[in-house]
Amino acid sequence: MNFVFTSPQFPQTYWNFCDRLRKAGVNVLGIGDADYGSLDGRLKSALSEYYKVGSMEDYDQMFKAVAYLSFKWGKIDWLESNNEYWLRQDAHLRSDFAIRTGVGSDGISAFTSKAEMKKYYALGGVPTARQSKVDTIEKARTFIRKVGYPVVVKPEVGVGATATYKLSGEEDLEKFFSQKPSVPYVMEEFITGDICSYDAIIDSKGEPLFESSCVFPPSVMDIVNMNLDCEYHVLKKVPPQLRKRGRATVKAFGVRSRFVHMEFFRLTVPKKGLGEVGDFIGLEVNMRPAGGFTPDMMNFAHHTDVYQIWADMVVHDRRVLPQSEQDDICVHYGRRDGREYVHSREEVVDRYRDSLMMEGRMPDVLAADMGNQFFVVNVPDEKRMKEFISFVSETR
Repeated sequence: MNFVFTSPQFPQTYWNFCDRLRKAGVNVLGIGDADYGSLDGRLKSALSEYYKVGSMEDYDQMFKAVAYLSFKWGKIDWLESNNEYWLRQDAHLRSDFAIRTGVGSDGISAFTSKAEMKKYYALGGVPTARQSKVDTIEKARTFIRKVGYPVVVKPEVGVGATATYKLSGEEDLEKFFSQKPSVPYVMEEFITGDICSYDAIIDSKGEPLFESSCVFPPSVMDIVNMNLDCEYHVLKKVPPQLRKRGRATVKAFGVRSRFVHMEFFRLTVPKKGLGEVGDFIGLEVNMRPAGGFTPDMMNFAHHTDVYQIWADMVVHDRRVLPQSEQDDICVHYGRRDGREYVHSREEVVDRYRDSLMMEGRMPDVLAADMGNQFFVVNVPDEKRMKEFISFVSETR
């Protein structure tokens, strides 16, 4: 089996995907814009060949790279980046090279357009906030008369919470349209709730081989726009209603052979027509693994190896790794540079040495969402989680 992994060097832990594929007997071929010498040694060991392009943004260069690898190694069976930024390009390359193991360019809009997503949620019977495309302030005002303030505006196609804003009144609305980027935007009614994810590895029949869930308080939008510290955690178990609605969403979108990260609101205030406190409603789908070091956090929380489960999905279309009987809560806390914390990095490391799973500097491209200096710990319960958050977050 020939597997082309595009951008295998980012995020830095993605060498694990390539490593598990290689160990399963797959011929792994990398395409990226990083110099070969800069690649992690473990990634180099997993790749049969690495093709460097001048820019991954240049489709012609990417096409030539795949064509070269196909000519040298034979037909390409899989092509994937597991990276939201490259979803459309991955799909285009699959279509151009007749790679049938993933979605092609004719179906990728359902995975990337926040407007297109709505009809699939409806198909799965999953409630969602009302939404409208807004290219003029007049259309925005018409929508706001239906739903009221506040509203949220975000790019129709975008990664994370970049360029996403909460508008609380006419002044915010006018300011937004005076500075609005040229890309298409959608507007949604505001939902009060925590963001929770349904994370899963899905086989070729649309069935989950692995399931997990993260909780993100406060919203990523607030973290980015207000430069807040970033705290989120992987739950021990997926809440039953979230599991049901996550699976329904997978079926409605026709997901096959993918690692997915689907976001839901867990209502903290009842919303007429949508649900009561504690209910889950659809937010948006991300047809790739959760960002940053979250896959590693899932490994820590569930005492497993999601990279191995994913590789077994690719090679065997089933789960080979047994499910662990132990589950913990895995917590990420990202601090901000320039903020004076009561407890130094060294004090945090010393105090939580026995439960500290990872710590270090977040790559700059992820820092807006996830903080600059991060700590990841495993804890047995919510009490220990709150104690950790209180200790690491305290400022002078």
